[in-house]
Amino acid sequence: MSKKSRPRFGSLQFWPRKRARKILHSVNWKPIKHGDKEGILGFIGYKVGMATAVVKDNTDKSMTKGKKLFIPATILEVPHMKIFSVRFYKYGKVMKEVVVSNDKELKRKLKVPKELKVGELDKIKDYDDLRVIVYSVVKQTSVKKTPDLIELAVVSGDKLGFVKGLVGKEISLKDLLKWNLVDVRGLTTGKGLVGPVKRFGIGLKQHKSEKGVRRPGSLGPWHPARVTFRTPMAGQLGMFSRVHYNLNVLHSGSASENKINKKEGFKDYGNVKTNYVVLRGSVQGPTKRQILVTPAMRPTKKQSKKNFEFLELK
Repeated sequence: MSKKSRPRFGSLQFWPRKRARKILHSVNWKPIKHGDKEGILGFIGYKVGMATAVVKDNTDKSMTKGKKLFIPATILEVPHMKIFSVRFYKYGKVMKEVVVSNDKELKRKLKVPKELKVGELDKIKDYDDLRVIVYSVVKQTSVKKTPDLIELAVVSGDKLGFVKGLVGKEISLKDLLKWNLVDVRGLTTGKGLVGPVKRFGIGLKQHKSEKGVRRPGSLGPWHPARVTFRTPMAGQLGMFSRVHYNLNVLHSGSASENKINKKEGFKDYGNVKTNYVVLRGSVQGPTKRQILVTPAMRPTKKQSKKNFEFLELK
């Protein structure tokens, strides 16, 4: 009889297992593939919930080509965004930051200057890169009133001229780049303090075991005379920063133009009031969680070839 064996649970690739410092994390923009288009590489969305998407498979050489498919999908509401400040980089460090917005809703989040100095954008020379700090106009939705801020990269031959054209304006989903594959960054659902069985997947001991059933049989050897970090122990589970790679964009649009809302509304969310995106598969986090969507960093041929024609949501 073969010996029972399995890989260990609790990958040390994600370590330490503690709560993330911030909800929306910064991104390494260098490896992200965007093509030669002009625009902003990313947008902030809010998780509405999951549904069943009815699509027609138009993938070449697919066994289900031309047939209807019922696949799980996640809906994200994408309110408008505005530029808060422009950052100029030199040798990989922030050389200068110019604030270009002082809206009232920003006072809920940070200190805002009374007077803006937008004219300083033209005075800054000899910089290597330029990025923008954007915030979501989340008061347009039914989620909350406090906006979320994140730094996004800009793609353009004339980055400064492109950004100056967006200052003071609302950036909608229609103004952003169109991507077939996206990466989704966000925090997982927080579960608080849990034991090693749920946290690391260790097996239960025999029911007559001393000192507990739902705990490891040994905390380690005599020497080294300490408990190593590899020992599965109780601690924080959830609220971890994770990335889902290569999700297909099934559909996007505006709630005013398309009938996406249910009669009773989405559970724990309500109705979608602004723009939305429908992604194939699941997205980490609970309802109303902030999600950062960017172009695919490492697209695969298998996912890139998939072509779905969106029909409806159920």
